[in-house]
Amino acid sequence: MARIPDEVLEHFRKVPLFSGLSKRDLQLIVSAADEFDEPAGTTVVRQGEQRRELFVLTAGSATAIHDGREVGTLGPGDFFGEIALLSGGVRTATVRADTHVSLVMLAPDPFRSVLIDEPQVLNAVMHALGERLRSYDPELA
Repeated sequence: MARIPDEVLEHFRKVPLFSGLSKRDLQLIVSAADEFDEPAGTTVVRQGEQRRELFVLTAGSATAIHDGREVGTLGPGDFFGEIALLSGGVRTATVRADTHVSLVMLAPDPFRSVLIDEPQVLNAVMHALGERLRSYDPELA
């Protein structure tokens, strides 16, 4: 397995679905992802698109825009698309690069392959998803 910088692993640990994974399991997830750069002004995702990738910003800054209104600024360690990775659906916001950005993108097929090959990762992700659902609805407790 290629050496993955600890900083990138920690960015992925901030994603609620991956927060309980071991370092080895985080490395498996990140190894299944692709790194890429985009120049300032690039639209990374557009509200209403049918896309299923998870993105983790590793350098630069971006703006989240919902219904034409800026709703947040993203920086290194911020992420978007974790629910789309699991369930699909349309993007709820546009994300535009304000500066040159570096991103790590995890697509559904490579993610699914890790889950199939590594049952402990599947179990940890399912547990995290259950906890997240529970936090939204106290009746699930």
